[in-house]
Amino acid sequence: MTTNLVIVGCGGHGREVLTIVRAADEAAPAPRWRLLGFVDDRPSERNLKRVRQLDTEFLGGLEWLREAPRDTHLLVGIGDPRVRRAVGQRLDGYGLPAASVVHPDATVGPDLVHGEGLVVFAGARVTTNVTLGRHVHLNQNATVGHDSRLDDYVSVNPLAAVSGDCHLAEGVLVGTTAAVLQGLRVGAGSVVGAGACVVGDVPDGVVVKGVPAR
Repeated sequence: MTTNLVIVGCGGHGREVLTIVRAADEAAPAPRWRLLGFVDDRPSERNLKRVRQLDTEFLGGLEWLREAPRDTHLLVGIGDPRVRRAVGQRLDGYGLPAASVVHPDATVGPDLVHGEGLVVFAGARVTTNVTLGRHVHLNQNATVGHDSRLDDYVSVNPLAAVSGDCHLAEGVLVGTTAAVLQGLRVGAGSVVGAGACVVGDVPDGVVVKGVPAR
């Protein structure tokens, strides 16, 4: 039996999420999701055109969800953790469950624990005893090592590496090809710049970059 699904956000990240949904369904013994389409409060004409090119419907703004079937699941296809958090908190008011999807070309440990809304892109690797919060996004070829905890709305961008026994607090963004070394904490709302190497704990609400990251 398939379940209704709506993707929130029809920008590039949201359309990439669509490809994960389709790949997961193609790899499954039977399709799980019936995609109704996208919702977005401020879609550009370019993104609307690209949604149509994917043979998918644009349903309207987020208020469309008030009339959605009650079994409809939601996936937040927004890359920026701050925006994803704001939208996710708004979506909580609609009373609809969040879906989680893992690309079939990703690898996740059998003891992974995660909240709703998880999105794992192709090539991502999650090892053992990892805990992920709500609406965490692990992008293409990102890695998360053993015994790590990533709180709600964390994003790990393509080719970034989170080593073992790390804690990324709520809303952290780890930029493309960045690395967080073993046993470190990155504070809530902080950004690790692309290509940075974190060698010490990072406080809340800062941007660090460079090698070593400062």
